[in-house]
Amino acid sequence: MGMTHEIRRKGDRVDVVLVGRIDRDATTDLDAAFSAASIDSPASIQLDFTDVDYINSTGIALIVSLLARARAEGIGVRASGLTEHYRHIFEITRLSDFIDIVQPVKG
Repeated sequence: MGMTHEIRRKGDRVDVVLVGRIDRDATTDLDAAFSAASIDSPASIQLDFTDVDYINSTGIALIVSLLARARAEGIGVRASGLTEHYRHIFEITRLSDFIDIVQPVKG
């Protein structure tokens, strides 16, 4: 199974609920997710990783690319729903220096 996403607008924040695997096959869907989420230039985008079951090095690179696009557009990015394993990966790759890691907010 590849990756799918759902967009949820919440005021000046857009939540992008990611589901599945973030690897090279997720390139098109992750790009589409960011494009849809960045319409109307929200203050922030929150990537919800709760239902992501796999991220490889290519997936990390895709997330870095997404962060670069967000930065260029002046949009803040947060991550929620990361497992301890992926929190650690975000820390050792220093991705956590560029994306705020938060707990998921229900509702």
